[in-house]
Amino acid sequence: MDELELLKKDWKKEDTKRYPKLSYNQIYSMILKKSSSIVKWIFIISLLEFVFWLVFAIVMKANRNSESIADIESSTIFIILSVISYAVLAYFFYKFYMNYKTINSTDNASKLMENILKTRRTVKQYVGFNLAFIVISVVAMLPYVLNHDENTRSIIENATANGEVFKFYAGLILGVLIVLVIVVTILLLFYYLVYGILLKRLNRNYKELKKLEV
Repeated sequence: MDELELLKKDWKKEDTKRYPKLSYNQIYSMILKKSSSIVKWIFIISLLEFVFWLVFAIVMKANRNSESIADIESSTIFIILSVISYAVLAYFFYKFYMNYKTINSTDNASKLMENILKTRRTVKQYVGFNLAFIVISVVAMLPYVLNHDENTRSIIENATANGEVFKFYAGLILGVLIVLVIVVTILLLFYYLVYGILLKRLNRNYKELKKLEV
Protein backbone atom coordinates (compact mmCIF):
# COMPACT_ATOMS: atom_id res chain seq x y z
CA MET A 1 0.00 0.00 0.00
CA ASP A 2 1.49 3.37 -1.01
CA GLU A 3 1.83 6.56 1.00
CA LEU A 4 -1.29 8.19 -0.43
CA GLU A 5 -3.47 5.20 0.42
CA LEU A 6 -2.15 5.14 3.99
CA LEU A 7 -3.01 8.79 4.43
CA LYS A 8 -6.51 8.22 3.07
CA LYS A 9 -7.03 5.42 5.60
CA ASP A 10 -5.84 7.68 8.38
CA TRP A 11 -8.30 10.39 7.35
CA LYS A 12 -11.18 7.96 7.76
CA LYS A 13 -10.32 7.17 11.38
CA GLU A 14 -12.18 8.91 14.18
CA ASP A 15 -9.02 10.43 15.57
CA THR A 16 -8.16 12.32 12.39
CA LYS A 17 -7.16 15.35 14.46
CA ARG A 18 -3.84 13.67 15.09
CA TYR A 19 -3.00 13.89 11.40
CA PRO A 20 -2.44 17.09 9.43
CA LYS A 21 -4.90 17.56 6.61
CA LEU A 22 -3.11 17.81 3.30
CA SER A 23 -3.96 20.60 0.92
CA TYR A 24 -4.98 20.20 -2.72
CA ASN A 25 -1.47 21.15 -3.86
CA GLN A 26 0.18 18.66 -1.51
CA ILE A 27 -1.99 15.78 -2.71
CA TYR A 28 -1.46 16.84 -6.32
CA SER A 29 2.31 16.94 -5.80
CA MET A 30 2.26 13.41 -4.40
CA ILE A 31 0.25 12.09 -7.35
CA LEU A 32 2.50 13.96 -9.79
CA LYS A 33 5.62 12.46 -8.22
CA LYS A 34 4.19 8.93 -8.33
CA SER A 35 3.00 9.30 -11.93
CA SER A 36 6.34 10.71 -13.05
CA SER A 37 8.16 7.78 -11.44
CA ILE A 38 5.86 5.23 -13.10
CA VAL A 39 6.31 6.75 -16.57
CA LYS A 40 10.08 6.90 -16.05
CA TRP A 41 10.08 3.17 -15.29
CA ILE A 42 7.99 2.47 -18.40
CA PHE A 43 10.66 4.25 -20.44
CA ILE A 44 13.53 2.42 -18.71
CA ILE A 45 11.91 -1.02 -19.02
CA SER A 46 11.18 -0.50 -22.74
CA LEU A 47 14.87 0.34 -23.29
CA LEU A 48 16.00 -2.68 -21.28
CA GLU A 49 13.65 -4.88 -23.29
CA PHE A 50 15.14 -3.54 -26.54
CA VAL A 51 18.71 -4.08 -25.29
CA PHE A 52 17.85 -7.65 -24.23
CA TRP A 53 16.52 -8.60 -27.67
CA LEU A 54 19.42 -6.84 -29.39
CA VAL A 55 21.99 -8.75 -27.32
CA PHE A 56 20.03 -11.97 -27.84
CA ALA A 57 20.10 -11.47 -31.63
CA ILE A 58 23.84 -10.71 -31.60
CA VAL A 59 24.62 -13.79 -29.52
CA MET A 60 22.48 -16.02 -31.74
CA LYS A 61 24.10 -14.59 -34.85
CA ALA A 62 27.60 -15.18 -33.45
CA ASN A 63 26.80 -18.83 -32.70
CA ARG A 64 25.49 -19.79 -36.12
CA ASN A 65 27.40 -20.34 -39.33
CA SER A 66 24.60 -21.28 -41.67
CA GLU A 67 24.87 -19.73 -45.15
CA SER A 68 21.10 -20.02 -45.51
CA ILE A 69 20.51 -17.85 -42.44
CA ALA A 70 23.08 -15.33 -43.66
CA ASP A 71 21.27 -15.26 -47.00
CA ILE A 72 17.94 -14.65 -45.26
CA GLU A 73 19.39 -11.80 -43.19
CA SER A 74 20.70 -10.12 -46.35
CA SER A 75 17.36 -10.42 -48.15
CA THR A 76 15.39 -7.31 -49.06
CA ILE A 77 12.30 -8.30 -47.05
CA PHE A 78 14.40 -8.94 -43.92
CA ILE A 79 16.18 -5.59 -44.25
CA ILE A 80 12.88 -3.76 -44.79
CA LEU A 81 11.33 -5.40 -41.73
CA SER A 82 14.42 -4.58 -39.65
CA VAL A 83 14.38 -0.92 -40.71
CA ILE A 84 10.65 -0.63 -39.94
CA SER A 85 11.15 -2.31 -36.58
CA TYR A 86 14.02 -0.05 -35.47
CA ALA A 87 12.30 3.07 -36.77
CA VAL A 88 9.01 2.36 -34.97
CA LEU A 89 10.78 1.33 -31.75
CA ALA A 90 12.81 4.55 -31.85
CA TYR A 91 9.54 6.45 -32.21
CA PHE A 92 8.08 4.72 -29.14
CA PHE A 93 11.22 5.34 -27.08
CA TYR A 94 10.93 9.02 -28.00
CA LYS A 95 7.24 9.02 -27.04
CA PHE A 96 7.93 7.34 -23.68
CA TYR A 97 10.68 9.85 -22.94
CA MET A 98 8.49 12.81 -23.94
CA ASN A 99 5.62 11.43 -21.84
CA TYR A 100 7.96 11.37 -18.86
CA LYS A 101 9.23 14.90 -19.52
CA THR A 102 5.70 16.21 -20.04
CA ILE A 103 4.25 14.62 -16.92
CA ASN A 104 7.25 15.70 -14.87
CA SER A 105 6.61 19.35 -15.78
CA THR A 106 2.81 19.33 -15.56
CA ASP A 107 1.42 22.07 -13.33
CA ASN A 108 -2.31 21.29 -13.08
CA ALA A 109 -4.49 18.24 -12.44
CA SER A 110 -6.48 18.42 -15.68
CA LYS A 111 -3.32 18.42 -17.80
CA LEU A 112 -1.83 15.62 -15.72
CA MET A 113 -4.95 13.50 -16.27
CA GLU A 114 -4.65 14.11 -20.00
CA ASN A 115 -0.98 13.15 -20.00
CA ILE A 116 -1.69 9.97 -18.03
CA LEU A 117 -4.24 8.93 -20.66
CA LYS A 118 -1.71 9.65 -23.42
CA THR A 119 0.89 7.50 -21.67
CA ARG A 120 -1.54 4.61 -21.26
CA ARG A 121 -2.46 4.88 -24.93
CA THR A 122 1.21 4.91 -25.97
CA VAL A 123 1.99 1.79 -23.93
CA LYS A 124 -0.97 -0.08 -25.43
CA GLN A 125 0.14 0.94 -28.94
CA TYR A 126 3.70 -0.20 -28.16
CA VAL A 127 2.54 -3.61 -26.95
CA GLY A 128 0.16 -3.96 -29.90
CA PHE A 129 2.91 -3.11 -32.38
CA ASN A 130 5.36 -5.62 -30.92
CA LEU A 131 2.84 -8.46 -31.00
CA ALA A 132 1.52 -7.59 -34.47
CA PHE A 133 5.04 -7.16 -35.86
CA ILE A 134 6.04 -10.65 -34.76
CA VAL A 135 3.08 -12.16 -36.63
CA ILE A 136 3.62 -9.98 -39.72
CA SER A 137 7.35 -10.78 -39.81
CA VAL A 138 6.76 -14.53 -39.66
CA VAL A 139 4.08 -14.37 -42.39
CA ALA A 140 6.30 -12.16 -44.58
CA MET A 141 9.50 -14.20 -44.12
CA LEU A 142 8.00 -17.68 -44.37
CA PRO A 143 7.63 -17.74 -48.20
CA TYR A 144 11.22 -16.49 -48.58
CA VAL A 145 12.55 -19.19 -46.26
CA LEU A 146 10.62 -21.89 -48.09
CA ASN A 147 12.03 -20.74 -51.44
CA HIS A 148 15.64 -20.06 -50.45
CA ASP A 149 16.56 -22.50 -47.69
CA GLU A 150 18.18 -25.60 -49.24
CA ASN A 151 17.05 -28.02 -46.54
CA THR A 152 13.47 -26.77 -46.75
CA ARG A 153 13.46 -27.01 -50.56
CA SER A 154 14.73 -30.57 -50.32
CA ILE A 155 11.93 -31.51 -47.90
CA ILE A 156 9.33 -29.91 -50.20
CA GLU A 157 10.71 -31.78 -53.22
CA ASN A 158 10.55 -35.10 -51.36
CA ALA A 159 7.03 -34.37 -50.17
CA THR A 160 5.98 -33.48 -53.71
CA ALA A 161 7.54 -36.66 -55.11
CA ASN A 162 5.67 -38.72 -52.52
CA GLY A 163 2.39 -36.93 -53.13
CA GLU A 164 2.40 -35.48 -49.61
CA VAL A 165 2.92 -31.81 -50.43
CA PHE A 166 -0.51 -30.85 -49.02
CA LYS A 167 0.25 -32.74 -45.82
CA PHE A 168 3.59 -30.96 -45.58
CA TYR A 169 2.12 -27.46 -45.96
CA ALA A 170 -0.76 -28.26 -43.61
CA GLY A 171 1.67 -29.46 -40.94
CA LEU A 172 3.93 -26.47 -41.54
CA ILE A 173 1.10 -23.95 -41.18
CA LEU A 174 -0.21 -25.70 -38.07
CA GLY A 175 3.27 -25.78 -36.54
CA VAL A 176 3.86 -22.09 -37.28
CA LEU A 177 0.48 -21.18 -35.78
CA ILE A 178 1.21 -23.14 -32.62
CA VAL A 179 4.62 -21.49 -32.22
CA LEU A 180 3.11 -18.04 -32.82
CA VAL A 181 0.38 -18.65 -30.25
CA ILE A 182 2.96 -19.78 -27.69
CA VAL A 183 5.28 -16.81 -28.36
CA VAL A 184 2.45 -14.24 -28.34
CA THR A 185 1.01 -15.74 -25.14
CA ILE A 186 4.38 -15.57 -23.38
CA LEU A 187 4.88 -11.96 -24.48
CA LEU A 188 1.34 -11.05 -23.40
CA LEU A 189 2.04 -12.47 -19.95
CA PHE A 190 5.30 -10.53 -19.80
CA TYR A 191 3.65 -7.29 -20.87
CA TYR A 192 0.77 -7.84 -18.46
CA LEU A 193 3.10 -8.48 -15.53
CA VAL A 194 5.41 -5.55 -16.31
CA TYR A 195 3.53 -2.83 -18.15
CA GLY A 196 0.11 -3.96 -16.92
CA ILE A 197 1.07 -3.44 -13.27
CA LEU A 198 2.53 0.00 -14.03
CA LEU A 199 -0.55 1.00 -16.00
CA LYS A 200 -2.82 -0.08 -13.14
CA ARG A 201 -0.90 2.18 -10.79
CA LEU A 202 -1.08 4.99 -13.32
CA ASN A 203 -4.82 4.44 -13.67
CA ARG A 204 -5.18 4.60 -9.87
CA ASN A 205 -3.44 7.98 -9.94
CA TYR A 206 -5.82 9.09 -12.67
CA LYS A 207 -8.82 8.21 -10.51
CA GLU A 208 -7.34 10.12 -7.58
CA LEU A 209 -6.96 13.16 -9.80
CA LYS A 210 -10.58 12.90 -10.88
CA LYS A 211 -11.61 13.04 -7.23
CA LEU A 212 -9.50 16.18 -6.75
CA GLU A 213 -11.22 17.83 -9.69
CA VAL A 214 -14.72 17.19 -8.31
